[in-house]
Amino acid sequence: MIGGMDSSPEHLPTTEAAVAALRALAAHYAREMEVTHDIGADQTSRRSAAGIGVTLDPDGSLPHEAHVEFGGVPRVSVRLYPEDDALITVEGVECPDIPRDDVPAFLRSVFGGLAHVTTRRFPPGHRLVVPLPGDRAHKEHIPLLLLGPWLSSRIR
Repeated sequence: MIGGMDSSPEHLPTTEAAVAALRALAAHYAREMEVTHDIGADQTSRRSAAGIGVTLDPDGSLPHEAHVEFGGVPRVSVRLYPEDDALITVEGVECPDIPRDDVPAFLRSVFGGLAHVTTRRFPPGHRLVVPLPGDRAHKEHIPLLLLGPWLSSRIR
């Protein structure tokens, strides 16, 4: 178990439920948070193929996307997509395709100091490793240019 996380992720059925969970995390870690919402097929980033003036999905629902920016160090942003996944960016390192239900656990690992960087001598490389519940981890390659002070301080 990772710092209070149980082995099953919390279920976040909607973008708004995920935003509420992120607000609770921001309060817990004393971080400022700014949220912008895009609602409608003509507004969301993955729905650019929607016709002009079309706001509904074919099933009649309104797709809802949110972009969340957290204050403080490390710099973290989250884009919650209507398709139940998210793009989380930590200090410029993009972590795509994170299931929406895993977003709070991912951020608890980052804000709680569990996220770290691994290095490899040959071929040279760095990876951001973010532990998740259930003995899982998200690993993302770090381009050398993005290896700033916060990431460098997390090298193991």
